[in-house]
Amino acid sequence: MKVVSVIGSSQAKENSDEYRLAYNLGIELAKRDIVIVSGGRTGIMEAVCKGAKERGGLTIGIMPSYDGTEANPFVDIKINTGMSWNRNPIVVATGQIIVAIGGNYGTLSEIAYSLILSKRVLGYKTHKIQGVEQYQTLEEILKQIDIFFELY
Repeated sequence: MKVVSVIGSSQAKENSDEYRLAYNLGIELAKRDIVIVSGGRTGIMEAVCKGAKERGGLTIGIMPSYDGTEANPFVDIKINTGMSWNRNPIVVATGQIIVAIGGNYGTLSEIAYSLILSKRVLGYKTHKIQGVEQYQTLEEILKQIDIFFELY
């Protein structure tokens, strides 16, 4: 099974570049039969799940609460952790490759855990730190995902 973890801001709005890119990424990953893991909430997490669901993809949300009531409506499988932000290492450990879109401190912590776990991190308008590969378009990101899974 191919699994991509998508991380990013819970505050991203539908009219933002980051939200649109995440939504379209969800569509493209679903077309490739790639499972999406995220923190399961709003913003980037909702956008990628929404795009995937519109193409019949599978989405997993690693939820911060014990009951998962904060899950966006496009999460298929809720993993309720009761761990709040401490769930972040689980989000990134579950994916084989990570896509970081925008984000604040929560995303920064997920990037750090990704790098600690020697995961490849593809970035779009996210933290510019060593180890994060920055890309400007969805097509560039998808090319890297395709290459990764062909070689994986």
